[in-house]
Amino acid sequence: MEYPIVRYWQLLTHYVRPLRVKVALLTLLIFGGIGLQLANPQIMRFFIDTALSSKPGEGLQPLMWAGGLFLVIALLLQVVTVAATYVGEDVGWRSTNQLRADLATHCLNLDMTFHNEQTPGAMIERIDSDVADIAVFFSQFVIRIVGNFLLIVAVLITLSFEDWRISLALLAYVVLASSGLIYMRHLAVPYWKASRQASADLFGFLEEQLAGTEDTRSSGAVGYVMRNLFRLSQVRFDRELRGRTMSILVVMAWMLFYTLGLALALVLGYVFYQQNILTMGSVFLVIYYTEVIFRPMDQISREIQNLQKAAAGIERVESLMGIKSKIGDEGQATLPSGPLRVEFRNVSFGYRADEPVLKDVSFLVEPGKVLGLLGRTGSGKTTLTRLLFRLYDPTAGAIYLAAQDSEEPLALTELSMEGLRHGIGLVTQDVQLFRASVRDNLTLFDEKISDERIMQVIDELELSDWLDRLPQGLDTELASEGTNLSAGEAQLLAFTRIFLKDPGLVVLDEASSRLDPATEHLIERAVDRLLRNRTGIIIAHRLGTVERADAIVILEGGQLVEYGERVQLVADPASRFSGLLRTGLQDVLA
Repeated sequence: MEYPIVRYWQLLTHYVRPLRVKVALLTLLIFGGIGLQLANPQIMRFFIDTALSSKPGEGLQPLMWAGGLFLVIALLLQVVTVAATYVGEDVGWRSTNQLRADLATHCLNLDMTFHNEQTPGAMIERIDSDVADIAVFFSQFVIRIVGNFLLIVAVLITLSFEDWRISLALLAYVVLASSGLIYMRHLAVPYWKASRQASADLFGFLEEQLAGTEDTRSSGAVGYVMRNLFRLSQVRFDRELRGRTMSILVVMAWMLFYTLGLALALVLGYVFYQQNILTMGSVFLVIYYTEVIFRPMDQISREIQNLQKAAAGIERVESLMGIKSKIGDEGQATLPSGPLRVEFRNVSFGYRADEPVLKDVSFLVEPGKVLGLLGRTGSGKTTLTRLLFRLYDPTAGAIYLAAQDSEEPLALTELSMEGLRHGIGLVTQDVQLFRASVRDNLTLFDEKISDERIMQVIDELELSDWLDRLPQGLDTELASEGTNLSAGEAQLLAFTRIFLKDPGLVVLDEASSRLDPATEHLIERAVDRLLRNRTGIIIAHRLGTVERADAIVILEGGQLVEYGERVQLVADPASRFSGLLRTGLQDVLA
């Protein structure tokens, strides 16, 4: 049978290796603590036997030395214990923080199908809370389980020098208690796993409802939301209660083991003392060592609940790590510099197999040209850009990129994911900002990009005045999600990001549709510079944006209904594009 602790150890050893120096220090502290715990009972035995065998007024000097040594060792033991606990906590949290980072990276590399099925609340619960439970247990694992197990072994070996029968009897007691531990350990795992799932469901529901507070209140759905909140909270409470009830049963079982162990020590001490095999000091030694055995077992029992939570967390983490992305990253090719040639060949795609979003779409964008992408809401415009970034793969057809017409085009699947996404830039109406400095938001935390390069790009975009208005320039700290920036300033920041990235293909999702006139003027100038010597695809919502396009694609119901040079379409009164110009481009979104 494969126990959770085995899987747990296999998972964590990979993350402990970089901390081998601290692990070695922790090992020394643990063995030092074991030696000190074994030494003090020996001093007490000497003290008791000396005191009983000495005549009144005699032998005080050895007793005083023994008492002083006992106090020094007790104080030193406390220092070693605190140091071992600190190092153990440090090793545990550092290793599991790396596990948390790897888990987050793994999820970020999964395809969008996975993310569409998960709520942010559920992901936070799985990546943070599950790993936190593992971290809590691991930080105590070496100290309270491994260290205490070694202490038990050392006590049994020490007692064997007193009398092998005592050591054998206590060994049987340890085996019995350990068997109970193995059995009890598995009882509550399903309950804690169910509790974790209920917690994920609750937080996922809360995240969804808090994000839609305005819609909930305006549609009169507050009662519905509260009913579901009470229902999910009740489910979580019930499952948490069951898990904690099972943990209480584990603690009660260990109280029984403690009573049996103490009774065994008293009986053995009495019998061997009556037979003159043990002195009174040795009887105290046996009872004290039995207490020493129980204290580690008592601590282990206190960690059973954490082990149960950790085991449930391990299963969920392993399950998450076992999910494979449907988007492979086997390609090795990289994109050349310069404007890219983009070709869609008979591309079809649907988020669900029975609901196609794109149907047999084919078009070509020449290097350095700009394509205007038009269509009603739901026509598939945004889906096209998602396919370009390989957030999804087409269900039929393929997408090709090349630097020049004469070059053999490369399918997206032939390109490495990193190379593909480095070669394409995207600017949308909603800019993702981080709670960090303007510099970090511009470089996306890439320390290889110098301030000189940032300032060069800002000057090229004629955004120096904007930067000068910021309180501390590049060092200005942005509040949560950039709330201390206007929508226009956020867009300017996004354009600077793209320039620093220097892609050959730029996708713009009408980045200036919601800005004030002054900022829009800056954005328009930034767009002109951004599209210079680059290929562009613009999801257009307004007439002004389409005027800079060289070619036009109109989608309707996921199908390409018109494609051609903008000038030719304008001149053709029968074209759909010409009709849109006559009626107003805003009708596209009706």
